[in-house]
Amino acid sequence: MTKAAALLLAGSLALAACASDEDGGDAATGSAGGGSEDLKVGVAYDTGGRGDRSFNDSAIAGVEAAIEEHGGDVRDLSPNADASNRVELLTQLADEGYNPIIAVGFAYGDVIGDVVEQYPDTTFAIVDSSVEEIGADNLVGLLFAEEQGSFLAGVAAALKSETKSVGFVGGVETPLIEKFQAGFEAGVEAVDPTVTVTSQYISPAGDFSGFNDPAKGQIVAQGMFDGGADIVYHAAGGSGLGVFQAAAASNGRAIGVDSDQYNTVDDPALQAVIMTSMLKRVDNAVQAFIDSFVEGNVEGGSDVVSNLETEGVGLATTGGFIDDIEADIDEYRQQIIDGEIEVPTTP
Repeated sequence: MTKAAALLLAGSLALAACASDEDGGDAATGSAGGGSEDLKVGVAYDTGGRGDRSFNDSAIAGVEAAIEEHGGDVRDLSPNADASNRVELLTQLADEGYNPIIAVGFAYGDVIGDVVEQYPDTTFAIVDSSVEEIGADNLVGLLFAEEQGSFLAGVAAALKSETKSVGFVGGVETPLIEKFQAGFEAGVEAVDPTVTVTSQYISPAGDFSGFNDPAKGQIVAQGMFDGGADIVYHAAGGSGLGVFQAAAASNGRAIGVDSDQYNTVDDPALQAVIMTSMLKRVDNAVQAFIDSFVEGNVEGGSDVVSNLETEGVGLATTGGFIDDIEADIDEYRQQIIDGEIEVPTTP
């Protein structure tokens, strides 16, 4: 959501589908870039870990870009199967001397307050969770206006739908993913109120398996295509692969999320059905946070919000599938930036 090309992920995201093991991770040395050789960045992933080709991979892409510029090392860890060891991941990184430490995902919000209190000399950031109420001066929240980017995804879906029926697949029913749903539904409504939107979640609140279950993602999306939808938008992390598979099997189309997923799938048949992706520039936000840390400018206890105006969210145009409606999308984008359209954050 910028002028299209400007919002594409800089370079390909790390696609290695090699999630770290439960109690360890991969330590990698970044190439020197004139920065501090003492920089040691710790990353605690969300469910699905590295290789999800979406949310987690976008975060590590931002870390690697910062390491390339400043030099230093990165250590990344993934949660165990039920994600019950989030505290252990953060404390392990802190005990090993990594600073700053980035918690990827709102699920860390319930535990990070206690952790940062134990390590006052370590700087932390958490993606997708507000920190202002915690009040810790060594913690920063990296937030996004997902509803704004999703609104534009809804605009694109409504303009491109031939059946006047589209779908939304959420990974886990949480307030965060409901922002994606709300924005998408509002965007469709703004373009054409006669277009039907079917929204469904893979797993209920508290069950984070919905972010890493492509098989269930395919089942949910297939039901939408079978019901007449011709475009399905997902906000389901690694489960989005199943949405793409359902689209390919149904001669439908899909909208990716977080990363430019046209560039992150391996199968040309799946690539062909991804008409756009709602870009959530976690990579840019993470890189900017590390830059601020290196420069000594981190403002602890505060949230940094990325939105359409800051180009923190947007739509990818890779493949040229939405080039013909770019002017319409730009018009809605500007109306949101100007405050003429207020996008809802709840369905």
